[in-house]
Amino acid sequence: MASSVLTEMTKKIMAESLKKLMATKPLNKISIKEITDDCGVNRQTFYYHFHDIYDLLAWMYHQEALILLKQNDSCLTWDDGLILLLRYIQKNEAIALCTLNSLGHDHLKQFFYNDIYSFSLTIVNELAEGLTVSDYHKNFIAHFYTVAFAGLVENWLRDGMKESPEELVHLITITTHDNMKHALQRFAKLDT
Repeated sequence: MASSVLTEMTKKIMAESLKKLMATKPLNKISIKEITDDCGVNRQTFYYHFHDIYDLLAWMYHQEALILLKQNDSCLTWDDGLILLLRYIQKNEAIALCTLNSLGHDHLKQFFYNDIYSFSLTIVNELAEGLTVSDYHKNFIAHFYTVAFAGLVENWLRDGMKESPEELVHLITITTHDNMKHALQRFAKLDT
């Protein structure tokens, strides 16, 4: 078996152990020993792949976001992407809440920020076709929507996810409909 495949398998096994432990206890109460004992690897193997538990957690979220997007890349519109992310959080509620309660919203936002931002920027760039808008302004719009969405997701999670992913995305769509495009048009007037 190739070394890279074995490395990925080892990381996935450790991530699964971390998820299992996060379902029952706060992140700051989980030790590397518990993770390594649960998945049958030694501490040296853990440290070969990750600096600490937070590094493993960041890797886990990033990998799962990539898998989620790759599985559904043929149907990704803004709404579809948001629904997929919300369903992921809903399915992994205990882990997301553990992260949020243990590390706070800044860390949870950091784990998802790059993936959400990348998706937002893709949408902004698509909407900006035919307009002369600076990269600075496009990045600002993508950042604005990323931060707003992260705040909504945090509140949704803390409030017990009362709305379904579809209902929450519908509310977001009503609120933001055409706003991104209009912002780009206004920035285009400034940039020309």
